[in-house]
Amino acid sequence: MLRTLAIRDFVIVDVLELEFSSGFSVLTGETGAGKSILIDALSLALGGRGDASMVRESAAKADISAEFSLNNGVTSWLENNEFSDPEQQLILRRTIDNAGRSKAWINGITATATQLRELGDLLVDIHGQHAHQSLLKSDAQRALLDMQGGLQQQVQEVEAAYKLWRNLSKQREEFETNAKSVLQERERLEWQVGELDKLQIKSGEWEQISQEHSRLAHAASLLEGAQEAATLISESEHPVLSQLSAVQQKLLKLLDFDAALKPVTDALESACINLQETTYALNDYLSRTELDPARLREVESRVETIHSTARRFHVAPEKLHEELATLSAQLLQLSNATDIDALKAQEEKAHQTYLKIAQKLSTARQKIAKDLSVSVTSAMQDLSMSGGSFVVSLLHCEAAAYGLEQIEFLVAGHAGVQARPLAKVASGGELARISLAISVITSCATATPTLIFDEVDSGIGGGVAEVVGRLLKRLGQDRQVLCVTHLPQVASQANQHFQVSKVSLDGKTMSSITPLDNKQRVEEIARMLGGIEITATTRKHARELLAS
Repeated sequence: MLRTLAIRDFVIVDVLELEFSSGFSVLTGETGAGKSILIDALSLALGGRGDASMVRESAAKADISAEFSLNNGVTSWLENNEFSDPEQQLILRRTIDNAGRSKAWINGITATATQLRELGDLLVDIHGQHAHQSLLKSDAQRALLDMQGGLQQQVQEVEAAYKLWRNLSKQREEFETNAKSVLQERERLEWQVGELDKLQIKSGEWEQISQEHSRLAHAASLLEGAQEAATLISESEHPVLSQLSAVQQKLLKLLDFDAALKPVTDALESACINLQETTYALNDYLSRTELDPARLREVESRVETIHSTARRFHVAPEKLHEELATLSAQLLQLSNATDIDALKAQEEKAHQTYLKIAQKLSTARQKIAKDLSVSVTSAMQDLSMSGGSFVVSLLHCEAAAYGLEQIEFLVAGHAGVQARPLAKVASGGELARISLAISVITSCATATPTLIFDEVDSGIGGGVAEVVGRLLKRLGQDRQVLCVTHLPQVASQANQHFQVSKVSLDGKTMSSITPLDNKQRVEEIARMLGGIEITATTRKHARELLAS
């Protein structure tokens, strides 16, 4: 649920902070006062597209913050994306400067607009004032039906199966068209893999043989240096070890006169021990190391072979093992691709898999279509379309990424009339009412805690408007509903009422939004009923609406 919204320097809003409650809330105001600005600001905080035109004139940047209550789905998303807050709060923030640069935060942590949109889908569902126009498009109708039935996962599976099938079909067609070039490529890969197979290079071999070559090539120098070191330490006329031991013995005799020499004698003792161990290590090294010209020639030959192969394949010597794996995989793939019978079998298997998944989706769509048809038809009876009907028609089509059928919304405005496509028969008012019915019904099927309707009641009035208001109020019993409206019959049903107005400040027009108490609501409903001149009669009518 949306708890607070703070707006600064957005379009014609200077500073605005609003608190929202559960239930049904409305925003009303004169035309042009900026009723939809709050919706636009919230959309921006939820990851919507923004630009420099949204920054208030002469301001450096627009700043929007929205605080929401948590639920299980939102908490899980925050944890999975490392945006959790120890105080169990959720604050979204978005800024846009006057150069069009945007920044976003979730609980104070930098986020992307994509992450805001993902999270926003779990928090708010916005039905725009032009939503009914999208109902005329087949893609939008199909998406709405799939959303109503929770079929998004099945739709993705169908799309993936379709892509696999079509890719195999394309591969088979390309092979049939370019069989000669494919065979040439296969022969080239077979030669390359054969050359690397003959080399029989193992992972890590280059590093090992390089080290061995260096050791063998410098064996004489290594032996000479090790022997010289051993001689200096323990075998020369005046060996270092003997001299160091003599110094230690001399200082040990002086300890009786001054104990402060103890650290020195201890250090000398340790040095003598280390030198003795060094002597043992050098002698061991000399016993194991010898000149081996034959092995040196063998290693040099191997190094040269690996070097020359690496140059031919244009890779580093240490990458030859990886190159063999890569080329082998390409050869295997191409070998499978050049087996036309196997390729056709794979294509047919993928086709059957697609059909199986797509038919399962079709069955699910048929059930959802039937239920949605009944629900919208029932709602139409309450919206002054008595006897009218709504039908979700599934039209078989060629296999496609979205399935085996096109979705078409059909409507009959009254009894005894054949249902026809929505775009051809519905008037503006009828379309608005049907759109509203669909919006409310589909919203009931989602778990989104906050629903926003931005003037979706345009094109209706009178008794229908009162029905719409009651419909939205009933919807507000289960979740938070926020509606921008120009209809007093709708506004009177709200639990919370905000008035949007324009004010002039230092010659500049600003928009302000004020929560109304009961007395102020009477005045606002009266204004919506009677226009500029508010009379006792319109106030009485306003009080009657609020009491109904």
